[in-house]
Amino acid sequence: MAVDWTDRGIVLAVRSHGENDAIATLLTEKQGRHAGLVKGGAGRKFRAILQAGNLVQAEWRARLEGHLGNFSIEALQAYGGGILNDRLALAGMSSLCAMIDATLPEREPHPQTFAAALVLLSHLGDPLWHAHYVRWELALLREMGYGLDLRSCAATGTTENLAFVSPRSGRAVSRAGAGPYRERLLVLPEFLKDDTTDDDVPPPGDVRAGLVLTGYFFERSIFAPHHQELPQARSRFLDLLGR
Repeated sequence: MAVDWTDRGIVLAVRSHGENDAIATLLTEKQGRHAGLVKGGAGRKFRAILQAGNLVQAEWRARLEGHLGNFSIEALQAYGGGILNDRLALAGMSSLCAMIDATLPEREPHPQTFAAALVLLSHLGDPLWHAHYVRWELALLREMGYGLDLRSCAATGTTENLAFVSPRSGRAVSRAGAGPYRERLLVLPEFLKDDTTDDDVPPPGDVRAGLVLTGYFFERSIFAPHHQELPQARSRFLDLLGR
């Protein structure tokens, strides 16, 4: 018996399949990360639609649930169109899509991750975008079961002067609690502390420190156990922030 559904989806990745077709991977609102064959997807008609970060309306059909299935796709919103001259914003969008594609299990709904990613894509290029991206990665870690505890110091219990994160426990550490282990700890940037307002635009160095922090735990808990590395798109984003 044929299986089909219709859903909104964010284009994560596209690869050619034969001369004219393509296999597209989407993060859909209700079906999760899902792949399907797009007939003619390698042609001019779909070139602008099947760009990573675009929002599409997708209809998926297959003879059986476990099959790859076929996508019929229509464009809803091309988020990358307004940032074509912004290398950093483009790198951030690519990193967002690559991280979703590399971490979320296939065909498992993650509606909160979809909603948060859509908000990020809707505000590409905003001054606070990079800070919100780091917070989004923290939320993705929680979604995967590896959330960090940044509320109080692991050593003293205080909620004041938090400045580091333990690479072992994922808990915050205060300046006083760091003691002689300061050099072994990860930096906790100011904008990730609860008393920081969302109106504060952090300096690029703080955003980079936030990405180093989240990247460490993604590598340790998600990628290294499977003998994988962080996606190249994510590494490029980090590199551009350091320039």
